[in-house]
This record gives sequence, C-alpha cells and structure tokens, in this order.
Amino acid sequence: MPFDDLLAANREYAASFDRPDLPGAAAAGIAVVTCMDSRIDPLRVLGLDLGDAKVVRNPGGQVTDDALTAVVLAVNLLGATRVLVVQHTRCAMASAPEAALQQRLGDAAGSDASWLRLGAIDDQEAAIRADVHKVEAHPLVPDTVEVAGFVYDVDSGLLSPVA
Repeated sequence: MPFDDLLAANREYAASFDRPDLPGAAAAGIAVVTCMDSRIDPLRVLGLDLGDAKVVRNPGGQVTDDALTAVVLAVNLLGATRVLVVQHTRCAMASAPEAALQQRLGDAAGSDASWLRLGAIDDQEAAIRADVHKVEAHPLVPDTVEVAGFVYDVDSGLLSPVA
C-alpha cells in the first residue's frame, strides 16, 4: 500500500501519545494563517506546542474566504485572541504572475489550468497588509483581537513584522 510507511510512523507516534485530554481550544490563544510550504513548521517557528494554536494553511498563506471563516471560528469559539498572517520568502505563489503560475500548473498536469484562480501574490507586504485589514475589519472578529502580519524567512528561520 502506498501509505504503509506513514501508517507505520503513525503507530509509533500513537504508542507514545500522551495527550488524549488535550482541549480543542488554542491553549496559547494563537491563530496562524500561513502557507502550506513544507519548510514552515508553524508551531516550532513560534515556540508553541501541540494544542497551543489554530493553524490554517493554504497556498501563499493568504486570508482567503475559507481561511477567514477559520479565523472567525478560532477567535469566537476556540480561544484565539491573537492572529498572525504569515507569508514567506521564496514562495511559489509570489514567484510569478497568475497566468504564468496557471501555465506552469497546466504543463505539470497536462491539462489547461487557465480557469483555476491560484492567487498569485504580486507584492507580499501589500498582500499581508490587506489580509491583516481583512481580518481586523470582519464584523465577527472582536476589536480586542490582535492581528499582525509577518514574513518568514525560509533561509534564516526568522519572522519579520510587516508594518
């Protein structure tokens, strides 16, 4: 089976799993919207542990409609009081215009992808500022929730705030 290695690793993980009573709320009050890039380990980057944060991942770490719904749930029902929007350096979504990314995807898939909105990012800092504003302006995000944007450097591991 193609997943045998992962199931074996899961059995090892489960054998020493000692957190069955972990609550569903974010213990550290954190929600993070970040990229799906495998070079980012959101909990470790922020010095957090299992159960500390709600993490939403998507291409580019953008506050899409689905990500915004997750944030609204996190701040109203799951204990989040701070929201971080985190994009990163050397992101594929910020590497080319939308049409070029669609072409690259179409070539890889062997099928036209021009109809699929991928969400290319022209200016990361401007996109982060817009996403922070989108969270702050949402009518279901209380004014007491702190929201900030960051760029994660995949080469150094450092987060840089975006003003």
